[in-house]
Amino acid sequence: MMTHAAIQLITASSRTATFSVNADRHLYALAASLDWHVTGMGGDEVARGQTASVVFTIGGLGPAQDYRLMIDGNAFAFTTRPESAIIDIRDHGASSDKGDNAEAFASAVAAVPEKGTLRVPPGRWHTGPIYLKSNMTLLLDDGAELLGLSDWSELAIFPARHADGRVLGTWEGVAEPTFASTINAIDCENLTITGQGAVDGGGDRGDWWTWPKESRRGARRPRTLFLSNCRNLTLSGFTVRNSPSWTVHPVLCERLLAADLRIENQPDSPNTDGFNPECCRDVRLVGLFISVGDDCIAIKAGKKHPLGGPNRKTQRIDIINCLMERGHGAVVMGSEMSAGISDVHISRCHFVGTDRGLRIKTRRGRGGEVANISLVDCRMDHVATPVAVNAFYFCDADGRSDYVQSREPLQVTADTPNLSGFTLRNVEVSGAGTAAAVFYGLPEAPIRDVVIEDYCVAFDPDAEPQIAEMASHLPALRHAGIVAENTVFKLLSGLSPASIDPTKNDRAHADQLL
Repeated sequence: MMTHAAIQLITASSRTATFSVNADRHLYALAASLDWHVTGMGGDEVARGQTASVVFTIGGLGPAQDYRLMIDGNAFAFTTRPESAIIDIRDHGASSDKGDNAEAFASAVAAVPEKGTLRVPPGRWHTGPIYLKSNMTLLLDDGAELLGLSDWSELAIFPARHADGRVLGTWEGVAEPTFASTINAIDCENLTITGQGAVDGGGDRGDWWTWPKESRRGARRPRTLFLSNCRNLTLSGFTVRNSPSWTVHPVLCERLLAADLRIENQPDSPNTDGFNPECCRDVRLVGLFISVGDDCIAIKAGKKHPLGGPNRKTQRIDIINCLMERGHGAVVMGSEMSAGISDVHISRCHFVGTDRGLRIKTRRGRGGEVANISLVDCRMDHVATPVAVNAFYFCDADGRSDYVQSREPLQVTADTPNLSGFTLRNVEVSGAGTAAAVFYGLPEAPIRDVVIEDYCVAFDPDAEPQIAEMASHLPALRHAGIVAENTVFKLLSGLSPASIDPTKNDRAHADQLL
């Protein structure tokens, strides 16, 4: 009997298309691989392949063409975007034999007309920073590999601010000079980066990973993709790897879609977060695979600092059908969140082997609000601490001071963080170590309106006691239930026995609306 496959077109460029299939029935991976093929409307076959994941990208298409996708016995009609022209980097002097193709890329980008495409064909293309522009597509063909330079001695540096005072260079929420990235988009609109090629930031070449918190030539380490003050951005299909620091960093951007990306860094690479939307609005992350040396997805919103920095709330982030492996945290908010983070919704995602699953980290002195965060229909495997909300995170030089770490109520000021509105629903965890969840709220500003419903946790029998969060005065935990200090629960329902094992703490309280 033929089943009906739920097919959705996530995005189409002039030469690629990204789809999801049966997204509401799976997490990142399909239960079994599915064959697909694409035909033109005349019936001629133009592409064929197989997908093991819910979200997949098809290349080799033509602009402004009508096509039909066949998958799992079902048909789906779609149309690619029109294209004014296609420019090949080789026609502007690019060569796989060159040590640096930055000049060829600059010439080729300048030649791309509005709504045109810049094609990077198969091959290894060493290059200094590439600067994209509005109303264009960068197409990375299958087999194309951009290789960022490892030598920082002559690499371009972004100043902390534009000439008009706007923030340009940023480092952990602060306006600071930074080295330019392999791909840079500054003040761009209607920009697409797509294809089935790869961008290699060169982090495993040179000495990038030996000075994680230092500067060279007065500048901080580069990202691999840096997207600043852009609107209507689409990233689809390609791989990003070996980043010198944060891998994909959109800051002050609006209306960003990232679909079917692979983001990969070595497990021992320092501060190589996968995807870091900072001070951004209306972001959709769909079908991403992330395996990195730090946080997989880290949502930021600037931080209070004398040098200033990006200072705008991050809001409306959807994270769907993603797989996050091995990082320090799967989806993390903070610690840079002084302008506030709200309306982050994570659904049908799979976390495997990360130290923590959903993590919110902040401290006195940060200020700001984290509100309306949901984790729904997700699974975690071998995640030591599945959920951690921590208002005593001991970052910065004063992180272990009495002001930050005091468990006595202090005066509420503009520097007091406010955490509220956390929902966990239909979440299954296996192989946890420390606790089902930990909530460490400030006595003067408790964590409020926490909803936990249908939360099932199974523990790793071989787990050793560990401290679940980065804060002072915490005990090591092993197989604890929901540990809550200064936290108000709005709903606790449908929990597994392991999850509801009571923690004796007279500062924890719950209003159970069952």
